[in-house]
Amino acid sequence: MLEPYYQQQANQITITREQGSSFAKGVADDYNPLHDVDAKKFCVPGDLLFSLVLKHYGLSENMQFSFVGMVDETTVLTFPEGSAQFDIMANDKVMLSVTRKGETSTCSSLINSLTTNYVEFSGTTFPHVIIPLMGEQAVMINPARPMVIYESMSIQMDDISVSEVSLEADKPEFSYDGKRGKINLRFNLIANGIKVGFGEKHMLVSGIREYCQQTVDELITYYNNRKLTLKPAC
Repeated sequence: MLEPYYQQQANQITITREQGSSFAKGVADDYNPLHDVDAKKFCVPGDLLFSLVLKHYGLSENMQFSFVGMVDETTVLTFPEGSAQFDIMANDKVMLSVTRKGETSTCSSLINSLTTNYVEFSGTTFPHVIIPLMGEQAVMINPARPMVIYESMSIQMDDISVSEVSLEADKPEFSYDGKRGKINLRFNLIANGIKVGFGEKHMLVSGIREYCQQTVDELITYYNNRKLTLKPAC
């Protein structure tokens, strides 16, 4: 599933603008302008990095991911030997830090189903979840510069012997102080109708302002028009 979206030589990985943008739009249904091929400050989707970690190291019972650096098309990522804690580096800088505990599964069916379901969930949270969640507290992102940064995520598997999982969104949480805030998106992992794990995605928001319904409507219209224009052909 991931092979079209990266290049690998030995333990080093690179991702082009076209590959990162194609993954965002074609796999994650994510139309963040930072992932556009012609973006001034292009950024590889964090969900692609997460997916590559699972592909290379497997899925452990407990995993923590911290997204430290911004990866672009010039970044050469070095994937080290797997251990309880490891950093994916580029030019002596940490780009992604991973901590893991417990048993590890390399079952491709399990990893593919988790990756696919998580990426779809993660990519579609804006605007469908984030905007209404912030609206409950009468605030919104800055439509001229919607800065929502992927900070970290975690996964806890109670049963790692399953071969496939589906994902169900759980109750999200938003808190803010002034113009900065935090979003916590929760999800449960289901196998054969039983909850076998759960996880959280943490994001930072800046430029928070007072809620305006007209502005929100215009932002959603703009986002939906981008999807119609940029959605890859099947």
